[in-house]
Amino acid sequence: MKLNLNHSEINRRIGKTIAKYRQQSGYTQEQVAEILQIGNEAVSRMERGLIMPNVARLMELAEIFQCTAADLIADGSPRLFDKTHHLHLMMSELAEHDRELMLHFLERFTLRLKQAQA
Repeated sequence: MKLNLNHSEINRRIGKTIAKYRQQSGYTQEQVAEILQIGNEAVSRMERGLIMPNVARLMELAEIFQCTAADLIADGSPRLFDKTHHLHLMMSELAEHDRELMLHFLERFTLRLKQAQA
């Protein structure tokens, strides 16, 4: 099975995810650079997808943002499995009644999107 994934697009998506987690955590690029002991430009280049952090760097970023390295990769992934897993994680944190409400909303929204495509 061959995956049709463009490396520069993956880098861009992961970079956007890193920026999103950084902003949600309340850090500036400068603060992250200082913690990682790298230059501000290196953080900027990661977030723009110009360079891809290695696994060790992803783990350091995950530690800073209080998430997993897998979160940083999967959140920007175009793969359906990663998207549905993300949805599963979000729903698992909800009460049963709220999960049912969200599922109902998703079913209705999916139907609406299918009708718009037809």
